[in-house]
Amino acid sequence: MYQPYLVLQARALTSQTAESDAIRFLVGTQSLKFDNQIHIIDFDDENNIISKSVLQHQAGEIWHISASPADKAVLTTCYNKSEAPALSLSQLGASVFPAQVVSSESRVVTCGAVWRMPPEWESGSHESPDDPHNSHNPQNLELLCHLDNSSHGNASCVLWEPMGDGKHVISLADNHALLWDLTESSTQATISSSATLEGKGQLKFTAGKWSPHHNCTQLATANDTAIRGWDLRTMSQIYCIENAHGQLVRDLDFNPNKQYYLASCGDDCKVKFWDVRNINEPVKTLEEHSHWVWSVRFNHSHDQLVLTGSSDSRVILSNMVSISSEPFGHLVDDDDLSDGEDNHQDEKTQEPLQDSIISTYEEHEDSVYAVEWSSADPWLFASLSYDGRLVINRVPRALKYHILL
Repeated sequence: MYQPYLVLQARALTSQTAESDAIRFLVGTQSLKFDNQIHIIDFDDENNIISKSVLQHQAGEIWHISASPADKAVLTTCYNKSEAPALSLSQLGASVFPAQVVSSESRVVTCGAVWRMPPEWESGSHESPDDPHNSHNPQNLELLCHLDNSSHGNASCVLWEPMGDGKHVISLADNHALLWDLTESSTQATISSSATLEGKGQLKFTAGKWSPHHNCTQLATANDTAIRGWDLRTMSQIYCIENAHGQLVRDLDFNPNKQYYLASCGDDCKVKFWDVRNINEPVKTLEEHSHWVWSVRFNHSHDQLVLTGSSDSRVILSNMVSISSEPFGHLVDDDDLSDGEDNHQDEKTQEPLQDSIISTYEEHEDSVYAVEWSSADPWLFASLSYDGRLVINRVPRALKYHILL
């Protein structure tokens, strides 16, 4: 267990996903008093050493961060900025300097943008984090392009196409899902298609996840207590789970190995697992947290391992083996389960292994807003609480060997 402090408050966390064997997490800070930052956390597995580097994100408080699957130097953020209303010169008056008007009448908007790290930061070969030059003179991110959603509302998240070439992202802005095409250098973004959430009241997307299955043509979104599926080829709704949770749905994640399985969590303190072919009831529900559940993540390699983070300050690692791709301790296709007569029955009758809570981690003292698996090491994960504490933990060794052997 390893705990670097970020000093500033934070709630945005992502794992570096592109072509790297390095264990790296990116954290975006939220500060009203100081310039906000991207913290690059590198973990040296062999020597158990964490190094931290800082890049300036002067655009504003970071609410969401996501790393490109194709270029390890490129990332997106959703951030707050103050926007002054458009005033004419006659409204301003000859004696009033425009800057004096901004603070009193400005409104806060949430924007999305694509950024690039300085070249020396890409590989982890930069200066030691204790080097005073790094800590007192942090470099700025290079702005590649804005995802200009101003006409569509406030951006809640930006999602990269899974396993894609880094040329497609989706932003969720109020009740709009916008599919963007990025140029080769990511310096220009254009909206290629969009979908709008229709209904009564002010509907807003709270979370979304781009499915890695079905040739990446499906998206899941959450708004209020509902979960919806979308076909990105037609930008039309393909399923809707009306009351998926008793209160607001906070996060979604697709099982990487079972194309129809989706996890959700929310303010009813529950984590639910769905087969989107049959949305009447969840296939499984966890009720281990005592407050809102903000984040849920399937392990990328061993999908029975599920992480959740909550504002009860706890991180829970669950072994959801009965609904995984390895319910009998080995890889099973959906077709195999229905093909019972052809299965060899000379062994004793096989039954799915039992689900269990593997471990509850209580190193945090504040709300845990994000949990993420490392993309480089399937047995290692990070959790982030609002006070700026990042905790890196491992799957217990006994369970690791049990899964492998």
